[in-house]
Amino acid sequence: MTTTPPPRAALPAYDLTGRTAFVTGAASGIGRATAALLARAGATVHCADRDEDGLKETAALITRQGAGTAYTHPLDVTDRPALAAAVRAAGPLHVMAAIAGIMHTSTVLETRDEDLDRVLAVNFKGVLYACQEAARSMIDSGVHGSIVTMASGAMDTASPGLLCYSVTKAAVVQLTKTLATEAGPHGIRVNAVAPGWIRTPMTDRHEPAAQLQAEAAMVRHSPLGRVGEAEDIAHAVLHLASDASSFTTGQILRPNGGVAMPW
Repeated sequence: MTTTPPPRAALPAYDLTGRTAFVTGAASGIGRATAALLARAGATVHCADRDEDGLKETAALITRQGAGTAYTHPLDVTDRPALAAAVRAAGPLHVMAAIAGIMHTSTVLETRDEDLDRVLAVNFKGVLYACQEAARSMIDSGVHGSIVTMASGAMDTASPGLLCYSVTKAAVVQLTKTLATEAGPHGIRVNAVAPGWIRTPMTDRHEPAAQLQAEAAMVRHSPLGRVGEAEDIAHAVLHLASDASSFTTGQILRPNGGVAMPW
């Protein structure tokens, strides 16, 4: 006679029920996958992005999956007052996932001031503003929260044409480590995720043959033999956002398929 084993209990360390999360870049890609997963973990999720239609789609996805609650904040992360107002409207934060970012390609010799300024504004200043507002919210409300920033595997390599992008992502890592030392005494953890090649709208070459060629190159460098999906990174963010990483701060989590293995 066989018996059916009892259902496994949920892992309480990953339960975000009763917590409020704020996700930038939530209209697509990693940001959307993260917002949806945090909602599935029980969080009330505030989704921010300048793509208002994409935000509505993310909120609809969260509603369809039947878990969590989503609010939308159409804004540009480079607009400090707008971001600050949205964070205040969200109420005391428990989680900030600063994911919004852009890509730019140019060689060092071809890089113009306006190229660097634009990427710095979104990829560094936008993350800085999100971190500042989240930390203020957590400190003022006495919340021992988690701030998760989005770096990139580009910081571990020297890729032709990616000066602006890789420099800003390296800056995000330094911001993460510095804020971790300053916010730690308040019980706030600050960590970064540095993805490898992830299949998202940002990496879409818009032409099937070019996309296959680009992905094949990444696959050859990965011991796992595949590129990543947005959900792979969302799970990394959930880990750092949750109590499962309660003794982790100032660290860089690299879900990159083994393409880079820094000491």
